[in-house]
Amino acid sequence: QLQLVESGGGLVQPGGSLRLSCAASGFTLDYYAIGWFRQAPGKEREGVSCISSVGGLTNYADSMKGRFTISRDNDKNTVNLQMNSLKPEDTAVYYCAAAPVRLCVLLLSLYGSWGQGTQVTVSS
Repeated sequence: QLQLVESGGGLVQPGGSLRLSCAASGFTLDYYAIGWFRQAPGKEREGVSCISSVGGLTNYADSMKGRFTISRDNDKNTVNLQMNSLKPEDTAVYYCAAAPVRLCVLLLSLYGSWGQGTQVTVSS
């Protein structure tokens, strides 16, 4: 059974940083495109970033470019999301998800396996 578990969320002040991790069990992340999505209260779930299963190709939503960095740690079977220069509007539950494809796109319907989410709150 494919299982994803997010960690690393918390409360941070504006301008601060957090590092989210997505750990997999039951399968090897190498063969999946992995995406990070987020959902703020009262809003639809939106794409944040994703990384392809080959070549380390990445995609970012426009508002995250230059602030967020996604990466794989194949030895630990995890995908990490480094978030810098956080803003109050980044407050949301962040989810990681896996898609059995080589090249990633930030399309929710592509991803069939989801974690339970981790809360990120940016507030002073």
